[in-house]
Amino acid sequence: MSSTTVADGIVDRLVDWRVTRVFGYAGDGVDPLLAALRRQEDRVELVTARHEEMAAFMATGHAKYGDGVGVCLATQGPGAVHLLNGLYDAKLDRKPVVAIVGQVVTSALGSGYQQEVDLHTLFKDVCAQYLQVVSSPQQLPHVLDDAFRTALATSSPVCVIVPHDVQQANAPAQDEQAHGVVPSSTAFAQGRTVPDDDQLRAAADLLGAGQCVAVLVGQGAAGAERQVRDVVERLGAGLTTSLLGKPLLDESLPYHCGVMGHLGTTASADLMSGCDTLLIVGSNDPWTEYYPAPGQARAVQIDVTARNIGTKFPVEAALPGDAAATLDALLPLLPERDGWRQDVERFVGGWRDVIEQRVAQRSARLNPQLVLNELSAQLPSDAQVAVDVGSVTYWYARFLRLPDGVPAHLSSTLASMGSAMPYGIAAKLLHPDRPVVALAGDGAMQMNGLSELITVAHRWRDWADPRFVVLVLNNGDLAEVSWEQREMEGDPRFPTSQTVPAFPYADYAKLLGLDGVRVEEPTQVREAWTAALAADRPVVVEAVVDPDTPLLPPRQPAEKVESTLRAIEHEPDGGQAADLLREQRDDER
Repeated sequence: MSSTTVADGIVDRLVDWRVTRVFGYAGDGVDPLLAALRRQEDRVELVTARHEEMAAFMATGHAKYGDGVGVCLATQGPGAVHLLNGLYDAKLDRKPVVAIVGQVVTSALGSGYQQEVDLHTLFKDVCAQYLQVVSSPQQLPHVLDDAFRTALATSSPVCVIVPHDVQQANAPAQDEQAHGVVPSSTAFAQGRTVPDDDQLRAAADLLGAGQCVAVLVGQGAAGAERQVRDVVERLGAGLTTSLLGKPLLDESLPYHCGVMGHLGTTASADLMSGCDTLLIVGSNDPWTEYYPAPGQARAVQIDVTARNIGTKFPVEAALPGDAAATLDALLPLLPERDGWRQDVERFVGGWRDVIEQRVAQRSARLNPQLVLNELSAQLPSDAQVAVDVGSVTYWYARFLRLPDGVPAHLSSTLASMGSAMPYGIAAKLLHPDRPVVALAGDGAMQMNGLSELITVAHRWRDWADPRFVVLVLNNGDLAEVSWEQREMEGDPRFPTSQTVPAFPYADYAKLLGLDGVRVEEPTQVREAWTAALAADRPVVVEAVVDPDTPLLPPRQPAEKVESTLRAIEHEPDGGQAADLLREQRDDER
């Protein structure tokens, strides 16, 4: 590093790691780093969010859409605390993020100084794989190198804490060789691992003995899409995905049963309840009650992280390895047969009938299922999709069919509201020539989406393609929570807890210099999507939808449905919700 200060050296090393963008928020604890970024802003762009939490989500989004390391920056104290939620999102969805955090000057540590927080304790869980305080200039660059290598090798967030005075210090010479001086480099590579022949043969024998094979695919199957299809087709199997695995494979395939789990499809529920053999590829899906029943199915699991195997379902044959390479080695050992393909295609056909019925369902306000289903017909083939947490996640999982190759990401395992807008911004900055569609509910938009809409308004004129479409499902309710209370607890909706205050989302977009359209009738939906996806600037599509649209899991047991209906009976205005629930229950028969 030829720069003059440690802060300059940090930026130099970021460049060496091919970092072109840092997401952050200013604060005095990182003033030297901000100055260093200013001196090299032609090499590393500082993207400022409206809140440090959003900067961390943007860094996670950058890692998800770009397959690289996301980097976020914050000052000590409150700035550092605000990073936690976005970093936990990276940890739970297994994405590499490097957080660089300022700290008070070393001479003041332990004195109860202003904004002094024990940052090592604060980050020791979320950044457990690598957390280091830089107390000497000589620790750089090896600390930063180790941070990047660890983030990449473990697919996790890491943290480097740099006190203010260390940032200001002169950068050390890098040609010194002495005791305690640790040389380092940015060399990094990951190889492909494949199970040994005995493991592959045992797995192939197990799969070959099954008559009704189901294949569950998660995000770990990225890059192995062709191999997954080859295995499914050879075994005459059925395919389902975790929520994170949804974007990987074309859902129009005749054996694709859609997403598994609480927000999944009837076809996936039928597949899981009918299979006698299960192949899990790159998934660690937590919805254990939606796996095959105990004792029903034998299982094989492929995962590049060996410790994930067998943690959610009893597995007989473990295949630790890269998904693509492992499936390539496994395929020649498998028998070729029709399996239960006819049954699987019947499951898929039944679900498509359910889609038609639910999209056509009418109620007092606009049907949100229709809104997402209509987007399927118009979503550009080069789009990038960002999805928030709430009822919109259900409609995305069930009704939005992604064009082949269109990425879609959300806070899946942490399930944190407010992820769609920062994710969408990160995706847009990575690929400014591609349209972005962000899907959110009114609760998530009020939590932090409205503030990041300001970021969109600030930056959109620099984008080669100005299209950034934000769907806001405005139902005045935290609908997912309302339905969870009814379904899981047997309790009626608690309006004080779930009511979302009224807000003019489309008009607010116009106030920011963007465009906005308010949709209230089914006949307006198609035109709204057409206009938004052809606009010359970002657009907020405010869809005034019905909170009574049920979020019933597929194939819910009758006693659970009755418990939910009893809860709704205690609501003074629950008649429509009960009627819609009964109607959807009938659709599944």
